[in-house]
Amino acid sequence: MSSTSSDAPEVRAPITETTFVATASGEDDPPTPRKGVRRLLWWIIPANFAIFVIWGAVPGILLQAQIIAMFPDEKTQVANIAIVSTIGALGAMIAQPAAGQLSDRTRSRFGRRAPWIIAGAIVGGIALIALGFMNNLVGIIVAWTLIQIAYNFAQGPLSAILPDRVPVARRGTFAALSGIGLMFGALGGQIIGSQLAHSITLGYIIFAVFAVVVLLGFVIANPDHPSLNFQNEPFSFGEFLRTFWVSPTKHPDFFWAFTGRLLLYTGYFAVTGFQLLILKNYLGVKDPFSVIPLLGILSLVGILIATVVSGPLSDKVGRRKPFVFGSSLLMAVALVFPMISPSYTSWMIMTVISGFGFGMFQAVDTALMSQVLPSAKNFAKDLGVVNIAATLPQTFAPGVAGAIVLAFGYGALFPIAIVLSVLGAVSVWFIKSVK
Repeated sequence: MSSTSSDAPEVRAPITETTFVATASGEDDPPTPRKGVRRLLWWIIPANFAIFVIWGAVPGILLQAQIIAMFPDEKTQVANIAIVSTIGALGAMIAQPAAGQLSDRTRSRFGRRAPWIIAGAIVGGIALIALGFMNNLVGIIVAWTLIQIAYNFAQGPLSAILPDRVPVARRGTFAALSGIGLMFGALGGQIIGSQLAHSITLGYIIFAVFAVVVLLGFVIANPDHPSLNFQNEPFSFGEFLRTFWVSPTKHPDFFWAFTGRLLLYTGYFAVTGFQLLILKNYLGVKDPFSVIPLLGILSLVGILIATVVSGPLSDKVGRRKPFVFGSSLLMAVALVFPMISPSYTSWMIMTVISGFGFGMFQAVDTALMSQVLPSAKNFAKDLGVVNIAATLPQTFAPGVAGAIVLAFGYGALFPIAIVLSVLGAVSVWFIKSVK
């Protein structure tokens, strides 16, 4: 029996850099990176570490220590931390999609992402150093907001490297390595920051210089394809404003992935981002700076094991959702321990279990996110919106936690965080395009 024309396999032209940007979605394989995928896989670890070590050390440790030293009254400390965190988080919320929009439209011989990664690192470094010399609340607010904007201008385009250059079959591995850099940075920042709590300005300088050196090395070692010949669509300010709304009807999978991440991150960082004051005022630890390094190591152990196993395993079985769902529930269980037994021991147990759950989530959720992106034309912009769900809770959560503590006390943080984690898990099951 002869085959009809409808039985013939579809013939598609090879995807080039130009046609990829014009026609691809998050489920299409991009062109091969100029220096190969392997080099990219290993460089993403220090690149993510360089940014997230700042998010780990500054808002949760050094910035809070700076404010505590300036204002001796506990309620004033909590209130001012909430104010600084909230205003800075608004800058981060705007910066990520703005950076994505600009980098998607950037046309240069260095590609779309590199100019913004470097510019963000340099401007953020200058603002971070300036923060160390601020001696009033207004100066701290201005410097911290500039830091948020600048480093998010670096982080947004950096996150677009995944759908830009990594094939779908290796995204779980890439996401796992990316997660290692992220979590080693976030928790390593807590450890390093606690050791620099009595030399805050020096700490800011070290982190600023380190980020510039590492991100410059990433860009040089992993050059992008030039974007000079990419077609540019007209810019619409109204369309840009609409990017802050993730439509549940137009892109339902994207909406549910965004919602799940936002809920889980907010719950997790509302507790861990307020760790310094929880240890001091709720658990009765006399010198919280002395125990934070141990807690960071315990969390890193759980994160490392979960990340190394979960990402590649999700590639092998071809499924993402069960891992994300399970990790969300595991983190909710971890938060039960300090809620029912407010002690340093229960906090250590929570740290290990939540670290394992968060490592699993971070390793797999990043790959899941890359597969629900609508179009390669706007990868960085869309990821900028997605990253609001990751970055905003890390910087905004101390403000949320401060408001909860002022209104209801420290104990109220845990049930609220548990509910948010469970709701984050539930959101994942509404995603249909990814198993």
